Amino acid sequence: MAKDLSFNEIKGNIQLKKFMPVYLFQGEESYYIDQLTDLLIASVLDEPDRDFNQTIVYGLETNVATIINACKRYPMMAERQLVVVKEAQGLKNIDELVHYVKNPLSSTVLVINYKYGKLDGRKKLTGEIAKTGIVFESKKLYENKIPDFIVGYLRGKDRSIDLQTAQVLTDYLGNDLSKITNELDKLLIALPAGQKRITPEQIEQNIGISKDFNNYELQKAIATGDVLKANRIARYFEENQKNNPLILTLNVLFGFFTNLMICQFEKDQSRGHLMEVLGFKWDFQITDYMEAMRRYKPVKTMNNIALIREYDAKGKGFGNSSVPPGKLLIELLYKLMHAYQANNG
Repeated sequence: MAKDLSFNEIKGNIQLKKFMPVYLFQGEESYYIDQLTDLLIASVLDEPDRDFNQTIVYGLETNVATIINACKRYPMMAERQLVVVKEAQGLKNIDELVHYVKNPLSSTVLVINYKYGKLDGRKKLTGEIAKTGIVFESKKLYENKIPDFIVGYLRGKDRSIDLQTAQVLTDYLGNDLSKITNELDKLLIALPAGQKRITPEQIEQNIGISKDFNNYELQKAIATGDVLKANRIARYFEENQKNNPLILTLNVLFGFFTNLMICQFEKDQSRGHLMEVLGFKWDFQITDYMEAMRRYKPVKTMNNIALIREYDAKGKGFGNSSVPPGKLLIELLYKLMHAYQANNG
């Protein structure tokens, strides 16, 4: 019978030592795959039993026959043994594992750690694992879910952060959860003793994201038509290009104007409805869009999307051989915030 469980449900069962004979963790988001794999490594065996009963191999360095032979061994002076296949996407002929997973040993826990994709669902292996064990797909989180992830991660460490600061981190770090948690762990180490709340000042000191000059503040300046603030931020980015790459800023601006267009073509333009359409959970997330809808007409929004595409190409060297990224951004902001048609050249 197939087990369709969430990350938290699987995690909870492992913590309760309710183990299954086979686990397949697969998908584009490596963070949850590694979290569950590491939890099984920590939970299945006690430390003294690991020398003889724990086998960890890597897909590119092993083969199916070796894995099956390891799985068919019986544990030595322990209740069970653990076999972990990391980076299983590199394992040749992985479908042949079906010969084992059809009838796995109850004394073996086999973990298949398959990253950056998933097994072909049309093959037998996935279906057979679902009958005898757990199949979990780790999907990438959309960026509008990342601030909540950051808040939840820090809550689990008995620390806190406000959502707007979490949004700034999201704009800078994207949706790679491993990268995000690494940066958060660095922040926690640097946090002064007794302080439980992460502030914009700590982020600026330890990660390099200015609390005043960042993509979140740039988006706000564009939404409200604050040309002076937008240009100050652009010039700061020009002077600090390492921490403020053009491509990251363009991604934020493209997402903003794309969402703005969605809002502009909705019949119901109430805050609550637009939050629901865009998948926003918190009121502050929609504020810039409400401001921008008063300032930008739909045709201007479409032109701005075209402009951002044009400058993305220029930033990558297409049709531009000499203008540096900082100057490109200043030029683009002028066109985004003033009456300019993208097809004017």
